[in-house]
Amino acid sequence: MKLQIASAAIALVAALSPSVDAFSPAARPSGPVQRTSALRMSTTEAETANGETAAAAETDNTNVAQTEDTSREKVMTFSYDMSMEAKYEKPTYPGTGNGLSGDSGEYDIIVIGSGMGGLACSALSAKYGSKVLCLESHIKVGGSAHTFSRMHNGEKYSFEVGPSIFEGLDRPSLNPLRMIFDILEETMPVETYKGLGFWTPEGYWRFPIGTKKGFEELLMEQCGEDGPKAVKEWNALRDRLKTLGGSTTAVALLNLRQDAGFLSTTAGALPFVVKNPDVFADLPLTFDDLSKTVDEIVTVPFVRNFIDCMCIFCGFPAKGAMTAHILYILERFFEESAAFSVPIGGTSQLGETLQRGLEKFGGKLQLNAHVDEILIEDGRAVGVRLKNGNVVTARKAVVSNATPFDTVKLMPQKEGEPKKLTKWRDDLGTLPRHGAISHLFLGVDATGLDLSHLEDPAHLIVQDWNRSMQDSQNLCSFFIPSLLDKSVCPEGKHVIHVYSSGGEPYEPWEKLTPGSEEYEEYKKERVEILFKAVEKAIPDIRDRLEFTIIGSPLAHEAFLRRDRGTYGMAWAAGSSAPQAGILGSVLPFPFPNLKTPVDGLLRCGDSCFPGIGTPSAAASGAIAANTMTHVDNHLKLLEEASKKDPIYKFLDPGFMGQVYKPLVQGFTPSAELRTERFATGAGVAPVDYTQKNAERDAAASS
Repeated sequence: MKLQIASAAIALVAALSPSVDAFSPAARPSGPVQRTSALRMSTTEAETANGETAAAAETDNTNVAQTEDTSREKVMTFSYDMSMEAKYEKPTYPGTGNGLSGDSGEYDIIVIGSGMGGLACSALSAKYGSKVLCLESHIKVGGSAHTFSRMHNGEKYSFEVGPSIFEGLDRPSLNPLRMIFDILEETMPVETYKGLGFWTPEGYWRFPIGTKKGFEELLMEQCGEDGPKAVKEWNALRDRLKTLGGSTTAVALLNLRQDAGFLSTTAGALPFVVKNPDVFADLPLTFDDLSKTVDEIVTVPFVRNFIDCMCIFCGFPAKGAMTAHILYILERFFEESAAFSVPIGGTSQLGETLQRGLEKFGGKLQLNAHVDEILIEDGRAVGVRLKNGNVVTARKAVVSNATPFDTVKLMPQKEGEPKKLTKWRDDLGTLPRHGAISHLFLGVDATGLDLSHLEDPAHLIVQDWNRSMQDSQNLCSFFIPSLLDKSVCPEGKHVIHVYSSGGEPYEPWEKLTPGSEEYEEYKKERVEILFKAVEKAIPDIRDRLEFTIIGSPLAHEAFLRRDRGTYGMAWAAGSSAPQAGILGSVLPFPFPNLKTPVDGLLRCGDSCFPGIGTPSAAASGAIAANTMTHVDNHLKLLEEASKKDPIYKFLDPGFMGQVYKPLVQGFTPSAELRTERFATGAGVAPVDYTQKNAERDAAASS
């Protein structure tokens, strides 16, 4: 049993990877719906307010002050107390919907939000046979992974608003998102490229993926006389983490579930554990601060800088990042087949592909349907109330794909509620978070523009290695999808998305009135660094502009429905987050539990394990879907998936899974997720939800 628990535990590290007016805000509503957060106030204003307001202003000052003088060793997080928030209506942006759609009804599972986590949970739950409704506040699917368009001179330009660097989507791979596409039997056309451009104080260099030799040549070139030492230290780091990295082909995130059934669904990892007993000692390292291991092994500055840059996609540099975040890079980025992908038609294709899978299995997606409240009766989530007043009920569960900060707003405190619920709400509402993001969208005339020096569409820019990678005025990225995807703009043009790291402080923006002269000037001031970043690659970029759109943190908040435009939750690795559950008591697990104190209420998305990024968010949705179904259904799905490609063979726990199934099936799904007695005893046999729903529909129509 000890070996089996270890094999399940290593699954926690497996497969980690990492309109015209769309961004022009409408006037902020006035009157009682306006935000009255004390965070608007300056220190002077706070002196006249009560103690709570003064405390909030102090937090405000701390949030802003840390961004004014950043250093390489500083780990930045931002804190707010959601309990001090007055209820308010978010500013509405033209082109994002008013949230007033959505009908009443009854479903097995209701999912709030159509980000990667919500869509993966919805689609897989539908495949498992549940009657599923996914509710999206926006008029577009995909959460942060979607696309908006602008018409200019009668022609259409399309822009990304979120992630743009994807590996492993062009073929069956260990990327959880690609695995889910294949399980749903859905395809998404992509173009590929084989590197990532870096513009640093030393000049331009390119990280080539798919070639170990190519990377070692880069180290020799960039590190001068320290080249051999750099290669040696890099390989020493890979060797140190080799056992943990090898776990990515022993068990996958899609094998996970949060109940006793995990002993069966992860049983296929047992041979790996027997062969690699040192995995026991390395389990705490998996969730610990990566910088501890890097500091022991790596001294060459270039290698340390590279590691920080590759970790920053999770929100932190090596200091603050889980060791698990670099495992996929160490193991998979140097395989010959490794490649980055550009979805043809834009990042929105990620969500639309999952949507097709959801609808194929009878699930429903409702856009422009804003959830105002999660309804709780007798300690159980029983449904949601929509902004238009309609009530939708859930027989089995409600799953929130909203951020923890937005989720707690949907659960107003009730008199006499359980203390555990109150503490959970307070803990999630005060979790540290990453800052906001600023965006710059450029439509560019490409006449006579020679971009042959750019081998790849994705680039990272670092101004100063001595400053924090989280500093939004130090690190940014730009992405030119039109280098590979000609469908996103007219012929002879390019579209470029430039975006800061997730460390933009929200408070200065919150005090401004959208549309005012002061607001417009501040936008230009804060994105000047983004313009300069693109000028490194295209010096005459300003002369080539067809048009420019600036997306402020206020736009990011309203457009993507994320409180204060946050990049995501920011619990630094090395200690357990609040509400981390049993795992947090034995390992430094930096995520709150996907389960909650409310029966039938789960969470998924980038604030849950395994964290920030489209593959990780999708995996969290899969784990939630697995948790809500009987272990037998889960095992059958894994067996089916294992036959779709040789690389997926390890997904099937095989004989060992069947050995453990009789021991755990009576406890799946866990008691708080059961709404019916099963045919041969509680939990012993799975409910055929597909058949039951067909019977209900037939009865309702007769």
